[in-house]
Amino acid sequence: MAMVENFIQTFFHPIVLLLDVLSIAIIIIGAILAFFKLLQPGSKKDFSSVLQKNKYIKAYLGSYILLSLEFLIVADIIETIINPTFQDILKLGLIVVIRTMISYFLNKEISEFSDEQTK
Repeated sequence: MAMVENFIQTFFHPIVLLLDVLSIAIIIIGAILAFFKLLQPGSKKDFSSVLQKNKYIKAYLGSYILLSLEFLIVADIIETIINPTFQDILKLGLIVVIRTMISYFLNKEISEFSDEQTK
């Protein structure tokens, strides 16, 4: 049994690490792309267009953050399956609740921006 557990940890630990690195890469790529969008000149210089551009960039970056959070949740679930201690299960539950709340509010903000754009 110990041999199987050792194999599982040896096999899945690099996958968890890869998912964590992928999540960080998604956030960095999203931040860089959002920064370049911020630097692009707008068509108008009035307050309304600047505000719309900022909301768009915020929603754009938020979508990358949401995607990154999903990868982190997957990594945490796999890690908890590998090391199923009660403390790890509680930690996973707390992390999932926090990330779900962040995802909910980011998604809500992105949806509000999308609704404004369609009106």
